[in-house]
Amino acid sequence: MGEVTGRTRIWGILADPISHVKTPQMINQVAAERGVDGLMVPMHVASADLGALVAGLKGMKSLGGFVVTVPHKAAIVPLLDEVSASARLIGAVNTVRREPDGRLVGDMLDGIGFVKGLKDAGIDPAGHSAYLAGAGGAANAIAFALIDAGVTHLTIANRTEAKVEDLIRRIQIAYPSADLRIGNADPSGYDLVVNGTSLGLRAGDALPFDAAALKPHQIVAEVIMDPEETAIMALAKAKGCRVHPGKPMLASMRYLIADFMGVK
Repeated sequence: MGEVTGRTRIWGILADPISHVKTPQMINQVAAERGVDGLMVPMHVASADLGALVAGLKGMKSLGGFVVTVPHKAAIVPLLDEVSASARLIGAVNTVRREPDGRLVGDMLDGIGFVKGLKDAGIDPAGHSAYLAGAGGAANAIAFALIDAGVTHLTIANRTEAKVEDLIRRIQIAYPSADLRIGNADPSGYDLVVNGTSLGLRAGDALPFDAAALKPHQIVAEVIMDPEETAIMALAKAKGCRVHPGKPMLASMRYLIADFMGVK
C-alpha cells in the first residue's frame, strides 16, 4: 500500500462484529496489483446505525463502494438506490458501488463466489445432492447458485421454517423445475453439506447441523472464514469427510468484487 493522500480512493466493508473479516487484505492486494491509489478500510456498524451510515456514505465523494457482510446483507437492500434483479430475488446484497452522483448500486456475489471456490478446489456440484444449513443472506445466494450449478436436489434447513419456505418460493420463480426440499438437522445421505449460517463464528456457538450423522463420503463446506477451521469443520474432518473451508469463497470472488466497486 502506498502513501495515503487527498487523491486516495476509499472502499469499505460493513460488518458487526468486524475483527474476523479478510476482505480488506484481499482487495488492498488487488489495488496494489493494479497500481490503484486506493484502500479498503473496516467500518464497524451496528444494525441500529446502518441506515444513518449508508445515508452518510452517499455524500462521501472519495468512496468507491463497500462490501456488506454479517448481519447486514438483507437489511442493506431497501437502503440502496438500485439492486440487481438477481440480488432482489435473493433478498440480499454483499457488494455496493457508489456512482459519481452518489447513487448506491448493489449486487450479490456470494453464491457465485462460493460455487467458483468449490470448482477451483475440484468440487463440481453438478449432478450431486446438496444440503444447506441456513436461510439468511449468504445462504440465500448459495441456494440459488447451487441450483444454477446443477445439483440434483437441494434440501434447506433452518430454525425458522417459514424462511425456508420463502426461499424455496423465490428460487422456484427463477428455476421452476428445481427439486427443493425442507430439511432438519440431519445432513445424512447428501453428497455436499454446506454451513451457510454464521454458527461457528464465535467460540461456543451451537453446531449448524448434526455432525454425528456425517459419513466419510460426504463433502462438508463452510462459509465462515475466521476461524479457518470451525467446530463443524473439525468434527467433519474427524469423521473422514472432505472439508472445504470458507476462505476460498472470498479468494475466488475478490476480482469480481474489485471490478464491481471500480478498483481499477
